[in-house]
Amino acid sequence: MTTPPPATAPWPTLAPSDAGFSPARLQEAIDFAIASESPWPRSLYYPDGSYVGNVEWNETGPWSEVVGPVKERGGPAGLVLKGGKIVAEWGDTNRTDMTFSIAKSYLSVLAGVAFGDGLMRDLDEPVAGSVDGPVFEGAHNAEVTWRHLLHQSSEWQGEIFGKSDQVDHNRQIGPGADNSRKGQRRELNAPGSFYEYNDVRVNVLGYALLRLFRRPLPEVLRERIMDPIGASQDWRWEGYQNSFVDIDGKRMQSVPGGGHWGGGLFIGARDHARFGLLMARRGEWDGKQLLSPDWVEMSLTPSTTLANYGFLWWLNTGPAANPKLPARAFSALGAGSNVIWVDPAHDILAVIRWIDGKATQGFCERLVAALD
Repeated sequence: MTTPPPATAPWPTLAPSDAGFSPARLQEAIDFAIASESPWPRSLYYPDGSYVGNVEWNETGPWSEVVGPVKERGGPAGLVLKGGKIVAEWGDTNRTDMTFSIAKSYLSVLAGVAFGDGLMRDLDEPVAGSVDGPVFEGAHNAEVTWRHLLHQSSEWQGEIFGKSDQVDHNRQIGPGADNSRKGQRRELNAPGSFYEYNDVRVNVLGYALLRLFRRPLPEVLRERIMDPIGASQDWRWEGYQNSFVDIDGKRMQSVPGGGHWGGGLFIGARDHARFGLLMARRGEWDGKQLLSPDWVEMSLTPSTTLANYGFLWWLNTGPAANPKLPARAFSALGAGSNVIWVDPAHDILAVIRWIDGKATQGFCERLVAALD
């Protein structure tokens, strides 16, 4: 098992045949990824000026304004690791691109750091017990726990940084999603009883973690995770123009869990691979435990409200499981599509950037099928 050296040094490679792959079938998987490029425009804006997020999620109305930076995307890119060594690579894997909801999985890891530091005492404790102020006030929001936020079952209600939770009511994601009713208000359920993919509520988690650390989350991520795993210095995490808050007399920017309204994590595929490898190795890196293995286990345990979802990580479990893929496989997914796919059973990891979302499962199936 190889621990990749820092980004400033060459990353060890392994020939496909030595990694247990059929070179021809592995190349077929890569060719499939390249041929299945995302239909999104490279600029991330359509000719009529519409932002891809607003079109993707059928979003109009008072909360659709783009309030964070947007960067044009690159072309298809990715890499495959076996035992921590690069087996295959295509496109520009160093390019710093928007990565949309993969940022949610980075928030999950930061929650694990807070938990390990004792800042988050009990996952089932109401967040209001350690985060004061109006965000968790009121009978309904006062019942929201850290576990609820991490499972996307919080049903938190309100507005933060100019975006209301209602914007993602009735939202669906993935191939075939029907967002014809997205944004239509629905009756809320008790916190912890109902799953909904809601970016405003994830932004509430980011804000709550900022209040726990009392430091900008990008600083904490760099110090506790990205620098120790040898990531580049090129990535950045951007918030909204109106997401600055004052903590202990200092002005800090709260960062979102995606690029729904611009902003989010701007990062390269190689850095993603290191991050995914940290999870694959249960939080250990070069002999140091950066993240509790118990936290990793909890993160990859199915929630009670969605059988293929953990702590902001996607799982291959429950009715939606793909039988052609290993049962223990898990992934971080972002629109566009951006993917970190981990197969612990075979010690394989793949990062795929700017693939058509409908082709993601097809690539992973071809990758597994390429194993001799």
